[in-house]
Amino acid sequence: MNSNQFMKERPVLPLLTSMALPMVISMAVNALYNIIDSYFVAQISEEALTALSLVYPVQNLINAIAIGFGVGVNAVIAFHLGAGDGRSANVGATLGLVCSALHGVVMTAASIAVMPFFLGCFTEDETVLGYGVQYAAIAFAFSLIIVLNLFFEKVLQAVGRMKTTMAALLCGFVSNIVLDPLLIWGIGVFPRMGVAGAALATGIGQLLTLAVYLAVYATQKLPVAVGRDYLVPDRKILKKLYAVGVPAILNQALPSLLITALNGILSAYAQAYVVVLGVYYKLQTFLYLPANGIVQGLRPLIGYNYGAGEYGRVKQLYRTTLCMNAAIMAAGTAVCLLASGPLMGLFAEAPETVQIGQKALRIICAGFLASAVSVTTSGALEGLGKGAQSLVISLLRYVVVILPVAFVLCRLWGPEGVWHAFWVTELVAAVAAALVYRKTAGL
Repeated sequence: MNSNQFMKERPVLPLLTSMALPMVISMAVNALYNIIDSYFVAQISEEALTALSLVYPVQNLINAIAIGFGVGVNAVIAFHLGAGDGRSANVGATLGLVCSALHGVVMTAASIAVMPFFLGCFTEDETVLGYGVQYAAIAFAFSLIIVLNLFFEKVLQAVGRMKTTMAALLCGFVSNIVLDPLLIWGIGVFPRMGVAGAALATGIGQLLTLAVYLAVYATQKLPVAVGRDYLVPDRKILKKLYAVGVPAILNQALPSLLITALNGILSAYAQAYVVVLGVYYKLQTFLYLPANGIVQGLRPLIGYNYGAGEYGRVKQLYRTTLCMNAAIMAAGTAVCLLASGPLMGLFAEAPETVQIGQKALRIICAGFLASAVSVTTSGALEGLGKGAQSLVISLLRYVVVILPVAFVLCRLWGPEGVWHAFWVTELVAAVAAALVYRKTAGL
């Protein structure tokens, strides 16, 4: 009997919850990686925090490529397992591993080489530049490890092993939170490394996560395998990996483009606005990553059931996920309205920066609830193998609507116009997402 049969037999709500809850925890842990780094680095100086805010788009781009291609691997494996074609699932996993490793090697070299020029486009402050280059050189040296981590994460998610990925991420997170203060301030036998210590602590945590994945793969029997026997130049499977993976990469990478563009707009006013934008994106990952954790639970389920011809369950999975994400976004809106000051105060000490941040959070959160539609729909379309359609929604959210709206509104209302552009964009994208899903999925 197919060991993944439970994906089309268990009731939808308990099934989705059991798949999503470990991923919600995993995504929350993943968000804490960046938040904890920012918290400790903020204790060094505001210049150090500014450097991390400027490096963040490139970090996000590396994660985007790793996650996006992993989504392609996940979709291929889940679909073929649902269709009862185990060999094609194995070929997809093996080709996915080889391609992922190649991506990681290229990104390691490119990201380290480009950072001095990239940072110089946004600041002339020598202290900020020094911190940024120092942090990036170590953080990006672990790019291959990040890519391999995300490959194994998506493979295990495709076969329903969500608790395993949660455990691996928790191991890395605990390591990071323990090592951060030790390496930043040189406590005990550890050297005082400053921002470089924050980068090294995160890298060691990622290395530990990969060690857990490799141990699980070596000791447990999984429904999908990677091996030399499956390393064949199957053009159809490679095409499908990239047909889903490339749009998913762009979906993940577009926030980096957006942050870079908005940094360019806001830097014309004051450095405090750049800091606030960087802090907002650290905070919003803590909200959106749990929502994306639910979507990660959805993807293998919706792909498996679509491959198995269970279209009624596909509808139920989509609707249930939408309701769960809407609840998360409603809670996030309430928190931002009620606690915007304390949230900003975690990362900024200057009263002016905190005041700007308070106002920004209260304005931006007006679009959180509407964004549940876009987040859910994009994930569902990727799970169905409709990567290009998912990309359309992301382009609206991160380029087509928000950039021109931000440009126009900042001319009318100053830097606050950028904050208003967020909620305007989410409303437009939500309407478009509903229309795209109805037309594309036909369910």
